[in-house]
Amino acid sequence: MGENAGTEHSPSIGLAVDIVAAYVSNNSVPASELPGLIGGIHAALNSLTTQGRVTNSIVEKLSPSQIRKSITNDHLVSFEDGKPYKTLRRHLTLRGLTPEAYREKWGLPRDYPMTAASYSAQRSELARALGLGQQRRKSRGGPAPAPEVTAAPAPKSRSRKKAPAE
Repeated sequence: MGENAGTEHSPSIGLAVDIVAAYVSNNSVPASELPGLIGGIHAALNSLTTQGRVTNSIVEKLSPSQIRKSITNDHLVSFEDGKPYKTLRRHLTLRGLTPEAYREKWGLPRDYPMTAASYSAQRSELARALGLGQQRRKSRGGPAPAPEVTAAPAPKSRSRKKAPAE
């Protein structure tokens, strides 16, 4: 134990120990299988962290021509999977990204669209055809006429009659 007291361990070792401890507390494992279990979990965690580093290093800043090519009138091409979408918002949500995080990850400008131009125009036309937003415009047409104020007679109070004292 004295040899390992001053050395630092990778985070995956601590995580492997926590996982093994939780597993052993709920399952019966022979003592002879513990080293293999610890080693297997540690190897699995190391492979996961190595894969994560590889995928993060692949992402590079896109050229302006790549960004322009990803935007067409009918669709936007996702840099995550290379497929065309009319709107990227749902696609990004499924991948655990917000539009801001997506723009930052791929080095896109702040004004990069999340919806295809033709799809936006189609939705706008539909909204106009349905008359959405028209009520506000009608109510702003002029000042509302002041309601007439007439003096109404005061309502009679309804009180209980007192019972005669016996």
